[in-house]
Amino acid sequence: MSAYAAPLKDMKFVLNELAGLAEVAKLPGYAEATPDTVDAILEEAGKFASGVLDPINHSGDQEGSKWTESGVKTPKGFREAYKQYIEGGWASLPFEHEWGGQGLPKLVATAVEETLTSSNMSFSLCPLLTQGAIHALELCGSDALKKTFMGKMIAGEWTGTMNLTEPQAGSDLALVRSRAVPKGDHYLISGQKIFITYGDHDLTDNIVHLVLARTPDAPEGVKGISLFVVPKFLVKPDGSLGERNRAQCASIEHKLGIHASPTAVMVFDNAVGYLVGEENKGLSYMFVMMNAARFSVGLEGVAIAERAFQRALAYARDRVQGKELTGGKTVPIIHHPDVRRMLMLMKSQTEATRALAYVVAGAMDTAARHPDKDIRARNQAFVELMIPVVKGWSTETGIDVASLGVQVHGGMGFVEETGAAQHLRDARITTIYEGTTGIQANDLMGRKIAREGGATVKGWLGMLAQFDGELAKSKSADVQALRTALAAGAKGVAQCVDYVLATAGKDPNAAFSGAVPFLKLMGITAGGWQMARAALIAEKQLASGSGEGKFLSAKIATARFYADHVLSQAPGLATTVTAGAAAVMALDEEQFLAA
Repeated sequence: MSAYAAPLKDMKFVLNELAGLAEVAKLPGYAEATPDTVDAILEEAGKFASGVLDPINHSGDQEGSKWTESGVKTPKGFREAYKQYIEGGWASLPFEHEWGGQGLPKLVATAVEETLTSSNMSFSLCPLLTQGAIHALELCGSDALKKTFMGKMIAGEWTGTMNLTEPQAGSDLALVRSRAVPKGDHYLISGQKIFITYGDHDLTDNIVHLVLARTPDAPEGVKGISLFVVPKFLVKPDGSLGERNRAQCASIEHKLGIHASPTAVMVFDNAVGYLVGEENKGLSYMFVMMNAARFSVGLEGVAIAERAFQRALAYARDRVQGKELTGGKTVPIIHHPDVRRMLMLMKSQTEATRALAYVVAGAMDTAARHPDKDIRARNQAFVELMIPVVKGWSTETGIDVASLGVQVHGGMGFVEETGAAQHLRDARITTIYEGTTGIQANDLMGRKIAREGGATVKGWLGMLAQFDGELAKSKSADVQALRTALAAGAKGVAQCVDYVLATAGKDPNAAFSGAVPFLKLMGITAGGWQMARAALIAEKQLASGSGEGKFLSAKIATARFYADHVLSQAPGLATTVTAGAAAVMALDEEQFLAA
């Protein structure tokens, strides 16, 4: 099997040229994010990923985590890898110095997170959920809760989980039944939760569960949900661990992929829990975790795409089969046009999703730290608009790219030994958890567009219109092709926004029937925006001789391919959104059964 190598050239190009690392580093508190520091961090993350995590990815998938009466056991090598993860300080990158964090920008942490996820998605899920739990405690927890839990979690010595879903509830959290009965300074939590990532494991001494439950007098529906911290082991006043709490892992799921990541069924039987914030406000607190997790899941789509592409590329360069169409000699399959097409689809879409994710991460930093409140607000609105796009589009793309990876391998892609199949199996969950693609699309269309009259998306379309003026100045035929395709994408988005604003209120079925195609249209257009920016910058750097020629010319060629093969889908998607609703709802239920 080919080994993973962090795509440092592209990462650094995106960080510096598209996501604006230099401007992010000027924000209050981020002065340490110098180019040399960031380069060193990325180099070391790449070494850790390729040297420690990648070697146990396939073996961990084959062995899987195992449930035992004494607790869940992770695969061979995972405990040792996690110890090195802690010792390397990787857990603490984006958190405040006050709690032992390194205080680095989200943008930098995003690049590191991609690297770790590409090399071993199952391993990376544990830190992902922990970071979401930390964010919720940081923003909503009491000083006592922060003091007790945050330092250990930021150091990686304790991990965190999100306990939302129940057997009868699924994604509808209004149906949550878990109960929380007050008793003195705490609550007694009872109920069952399912699909809890790393709900139990042997990597750390303690696990901090964040659990949604209802107090006895809570109103029905989502307005009656509260959030509680329920540790696996209770914590004594001096910070040491006390008795085992009544929170047990009853079983772990047997899954299509991510076998090394234990997905737990958790049972709480009068477990001691501590209220986060105020009663009945748990759902709003949980969305703090959810938004962080949704961005990270979107990044998983990028990471899996990158890993699948690297494996397919290595195979295509080595596998000798078939003759050249022009020369007649037997060649490696990378010489065949259709294999090239598949590899370019993989490469271009991976680069587009990476660029959009990093740009959104940079906007997160600006929204959090910029001294001008209006700039903070504009960036936060942009982030909220793009989170469902990053999550939904990047993960759907990750599955497509992983599937292409299997196809490039041919029959060898369908057997486990090559590793290509694992990427497809692992990627398949990403469009489901933390909200399915349909949920992301409904959020985009409903909360992010219809509810605010399209103000933010229209502002973004205005940015694209301004950018069109920059593209118009280019002398490159490739850039002009990008300009034409991007303009068509922007036009399609604008048509769909007008349709949604006119339709969602009076005929929601018609509007929301096209929600997922609209999300894809937004994604490929936003990705095209970044690819066009990259091509324009590469053109200027080539002209000035300020960059590496082969890398920059590849940037332009890859962006041109994206315009011709991906962004060209935009007009058809717009038609689907604005004219395709009637057929979606045309059949009654019985007609689905017709022979």
